Amino acid sequence: MELAAAAALGKFIGAGIAALGSGLAAIGVGNVAGNFLAGALRNPSAAGGQTATLFIGLAFAEALGIFAFLVALLLMFAV
Repeated sequence: MELAAAAALGKFIGAGIAALGSGLAAIGVGNVAGNFLAGALRNPSAAGGQTATLFIGLAFAEALGIFAFLVALLLMFAV
């Protein structure tokens, strides 16, 4: 196998592995939202005070997914 073909193959394999982070971020968002909902159903009076924490958790999980997507794009097109 040529060196250029091996480099291209490695680039796309790396991008695919980096893109897995986007899917894992979706699992993380589901976990955050599900745990908030479970807690809110157990104690509805405390749910209002935890809404800001919910949004912070969702933002962090989504940011990790976006960063993984950007790394995948950088590996595919900039390297």
